[in-house]
This record gives sequence, C-alpha cells and structure tokens, in this order.
Amino acid sequence: MSQGVPGMAALLATVSAAGAAALLLRPSPAASRGWAAGRRGLLAVATGVLGVLLAVLVTGLVTGLLRILVPGLVALAAAWALLGLSRRRRRDVQAQERSERVRETCEALAAELAAGRPPGAALDRAADEWALLAPVAEAHRVGADVPAAWRAASEVAGAGDLRLVAAAWQVAHRTGHGLSHAVARVGADLRRARGTRRIVAGELASARATARLVAVLPVAALLMGSGAGGDPVAFLLGHPVGLACLAGGVGLAVAGLAWIEALAREAGRAA
Repeated sequence: MSQGVPGMAALLATVSAAGAAALLLRPSPAASRGWAAGRRGLLAVATGVLGVLLAVLVTGLVTGLLRILVPGLVALAAAWALLGLSRRRRRDVQAQERSERVRETCEALAAELAAGRPPGAALDRAADEWALLAPVAEAHRVGADVPAAWRAASEVAGAGDLRLVAAAWQVAHRTGHGLSHAVARVGADLRRARGTRRIVAGELASARATARLVAVLPVAALLMGSGAGGDPVAFLLGHPVGLACLAGGVGLAVAGLAWIEALAREAGRAA
C-alpha cells in the first residue's frame, strides 16, 4: 500500500503535467490562418507531444513505473493531438460551407436586383435566409455604411469573399453603375473560384488518404509480426527500447498527419 500511494501520486502528477502542457501549448484560433500560422500550429502540437513524453520518461525513471506510464501517456498525447486535428478539420469544413453559402447568397442577391427588387428588400430576404447578413440589412435600413457592414460580416471564417460584395456595393453607389451588374460579376468570379477549389480539393483528397494509410501501416506490421510467430507488442510495451520506439513512432505519425493537414489547408486557402 505504501508503494501504491506514491505510484498513484506520480501517475496523477504526470497526467496533470500533460494536461497543463496541452493547455499552454494549444494553438490559438488565429493560428489556423496563413502558412506561417500552419507551421506554428504544427510546432505547437509537436512540442506538446514531446513535452508530455519527456515528462513521462522522467517520472517513469524516478518512480520505476516506466512500463505503465509510457503506453498510457503516449495514448493520451496521441488522442489529444488527433482530437485537435479533428477539431481543426471540422472548422475547415464549416468554413468551406460558409464560402459556398457566400456564393449562393451573391447569386440570389444579383437575381433579386436584376428583377428590379429594391436593394433593401433584397438584403432583407438574404438576411432572413442567412442570419450572418442581418447586420448588413440593418445597416441599409438605418442608412448606415453598408459596405462596412459587408466587411464586418466577412471577418467570419469562410465568409471572406463578402469583401468582394462590399467592394462591388461601394463602387456601384459611388459611380452610379448598376448594382445588380456589379454583384452579378462578383457571383461569376466566385463560381470560377469554386471550380478551382473543387479541383484542388480532389487533388488533396488523395494526399490526405495516403497520409492516413501510412499512419495505420504500423498497426498492420504489428499484426503481421504477431502472425509470423514474433511478439512485437510485448517488445513495445515491455522493453525500454520498445517503449522509446512506441513513443517516437506515435509522435512521428501524428506529426506527419498534422503536416499534411497544414499543407492541404494552405493549398486550399491559396486556391
């Protein structure tokens, strides 16, 4: 019992240190913007994983619980990193959906204006269908700066193309050029950009699938080794060298997935 209490205390201390490292090194929401931000996010993930593994190794060597702590904390670190990648992927999907919504809204607005509907009524209808545009409709209703309201709405992730609508709205009102024509031109540009993004997404899908396949290949190698009469699982979980291989392999696999996602995100953003 006297040995179990210090061991449990060490385990709890290590888990707490891992959680603290994850919170301190977690990338900020702004870290998903731009290529440099993608590299910072990857560096934060890699540093967090390595910091957790180092804490595990030191605690395990001091307490003699290396064989128990390393597999558990490796799994914890990998789960934390994969959860972060999954959340970022969901945010990217939501941003893509908003980008498509911007195109649809722009085309609908152009059709409304071309049919002779007043800009205020067209904006009210667009706001009814998409709550993000409610401040834009309100700005037109009270006589405020409508282009500024468009730009404010474009700050939402995935809605950046609304800046083009803001520019078209501002130019049309300053020059007296037809608003419906300007918005229709923006819609045509967004349709062309949509086609480019689809091509890029199709090319990136194969890269993402390859990265996931490479990440799970070690599991297949373990199964093959076990079927050939060996015991690789016992080596990985019961030998110090095996524990180091386990920690390094999982860390490299997660870092590879994060790197591929960063490259794909930047390529998609450039498209």
